[in-house]
Amino acid sequence: MSENVVHLHKPTDPPPTDTAPTVLTVVPDAPPTRPVPLWIRSGRAIKTAATHERTRSTGRAVARHASYTFNGGRIVARRTWDGRTGSRYERMIRAAEAAGNLEAAEEWEERLQRFRAARHHRRMDLLHSPVEAAKGVAVGAGMSIGMLVALGVVMAINTGHVGDVIMPLSATIDFIALLIRIVQIVWGPALTIGPFLALLALWSVGRKQQAAPIWALPANVRNGEGEPITPSIVVKALRDLGVPALRNAIKEMGDAGASMLGPITIAGCGVEVDVTLPSGVATNEVQNRRRKLAENLTRHEHEVFITIPQAARTVRLWIADSGALDEPIGPSPLVTDDTMTADYTKGKAPWGQDLRGDAASLSLYQRHLLITGLSNQGKTVALRSLALWLSLDKSVQFLMGDLKGVGDWAMFDGLATTLIQGPTDEHVIQVTEMVEGAVDEMNRRIQAPPGTVFPPLIVLVDEAQVAFMCPAKDEDKRPYGGSKANSRYFMAVRKIHNQGRAVNVLMWQGTQDPTNENLPKLVREGAHTRASLALGTESQARMALGDKAVDGGAAPNLLRPGLDQGTLVLASSGIDIPAGQSSITVRTHYIDDDAAEAITDRAKALRDGVTTLHVVERGEERDRLADIARVLGDASRLRTQDVLKRLANLDEGAYGKWTFIDLKRVLDGTGAEPYKSDGVMVVGRDRLARALANRDDEGSASADG
Repeated sequence: MSENVVHLHKPTDPPPTDTAPTVLTVVPDAPPTRPVPLWIRSGRAIKTAATHERTRSTGRAVARHASYTFNGGRIVARRTWDGRTGSRYERMIRAAEAAGNLEAAEEWEERLQRFRAARHHRRMDLLHSPVEAAKGVAVGAGMSIGMLVALGVVMAINTGHVGDVIMPLSATIDFIALLIRIVQIVWGPALTIGPFLALLALWSVGRKQQAAPIWALPANVRNGEGEPITPSIVVKALRDLGVPALRNAIKEMGDAGASMLGPITIAGCGVEVDVTLPSGVATNEVQNRRRKLAENLTRHEHEVFITIPQAARTVRLWIADSGALDEPIGPSPLVTDDTMTADYTKGKAPWGQDLRGDAASLSLYQRHLLITGLSNQGKTVALRSLALWLSLDKSVQFLMGDLKGVGDWAMFDGLATTLIQGPTDEHVIQVTEMVEGAVDEMNRRIQAPPGTVFPPLIVLVDEAQVAFMCPAKDEDKRPYGGSKANSRYFMAVRKIHNQGRAVNVLMWQGTQDPTNENLPKLVREGAHTRASLALGTESQARMALGDKAVDGGAAPNLLRPGLDQGTLVLASSGIDIPAGQSSITVRTHYIDDDAAEAITDRAKALRDGVTTLHVVERGEERDRLADIARVLGDASRLRTQDVLKRLANLDEGAYGKWTFIDLKRVLDGTGAEPYKSDGVMVVGRDRLARALANRDDEGSASADG
């Protein structure tokens, strides 16, 4: 017999899933919501319908077409009035007077006098015209009846019936009666349809002239997409610019405000027009309102450029097609043409395109260069593209310092004589000594015989602001950075700026976010070619390009950081700038690292091979006087040419480039100067020994003191 076991404790383990009981949760019904009042629902529906895009589009269309009809009537009435009166001539006279053109005013006044004389003659003729018209009608009617009767007589003779004499006259009367009946039938519908046809004609005139408020125009016209720049649009934009004198002068001119404008010509991806301002309006009043002028022209600020040409009281407007400046300009010829070479003396580097769409090429011959801008705007690429082109001239030598040190200039390894890469103070010291070495080379070239031709030497420092801001000092407490007379980098750059051009030693610098501290005034003004990418303020633009360029319309501070990368404003005699302008805007080609390496590979193939130094060797300073005595040996005297050869054999790096002038400069004032013996210049051992002894005695005396 089995026993039933009853468990008296509660099990702790949960029951299996398949045997778990189903739990029913009863959710109470939500309380009924209060109905929205009818007036609120009606208001919401009306608001939704009134603000719906379809309703707004319909409202704009109605207002637009109504304005077309109304303003078309005004235009037709104005044209009719101009044709019947001398108001057109009077407006042109006022326009010429407002523009200060008295010759044109006199010419229009003469035309007005001729028009008035002709009108007076016509009015006098009207006094006699009724009588003349009556006579003409009577004569014409008589002649017509006589011809019809004569025709009837001919018909009657031919047919033999006397009644045919009046047949032509009767047919003519019947035809006139038919015309009258047709007019009676058509007259009623014509009176009904005629006004609608007239309104349609007025609407057509208004639509052609876009005579409607801006807000009512179609979206493509309202946003400026595809809307051509016409004289009336430019005049309206100038009128609404907020310059009282300009607005009043245009109002006096009426529709003749277009007389201020020169021809509107296609220029690249936009149009160009010269505007002669009326008397009392300064050019800077238009320049300072560039954004408002651009918006009045339905353009963005960066799509309108204002420059000052050579003509007095004139501004030149370049207006881009909408969105055209956001399109790339295509690859550089350096990338697409594998056979391209360079010519430092006569050639020009293909740098990009100007706003007119023409190729912008820059001459680098004997011109120091400065490129600046905010960070990450394409400064290094723009500077590097010039160096890449010049590297294809195998006579050009490069000394390069990259104080960013991220490999932007690594492809010049094996092409540049010196390439220093890095941002530390030690790299600044190396770059400074590299530039000072270029100064020594410049001095050596200056001392060469007149007429000596030297190969170009490009001393290039990218991120030069790091050098100017370097706090390091040498053992003599002279700072490497700064802009004082004892600053080593500053003074080396200044020396090259002052004299390097004449012997083809040129200084190229790239710097960012210029200030008086990281780009001293004397250095930036020493560059012959000055270019700037996007900057933050007008004061920085003046630092980068100079007052003359900025006053003439250059505005790199109005370029869009991040959006106008590679677009720069350039002031240089090495590029073709339109007459009267002081600067030009260039959209530079972008050459990436891979393409740059391919170009430098071609440049290296043109050369015999260059060993690139990555560190400037700073050996111990040689005792030049002792070295000269050493190479003389036991000889009582030695020709200067032999002394130079022995010195070069002793230390090629220190004496390999020495000339007679270098030797003479060291010996002058020591008592061992070269002298002539047997017709040749020699150096005497005894004199040199006395010079060394005197120097040692002076040194001992100084030490004892």
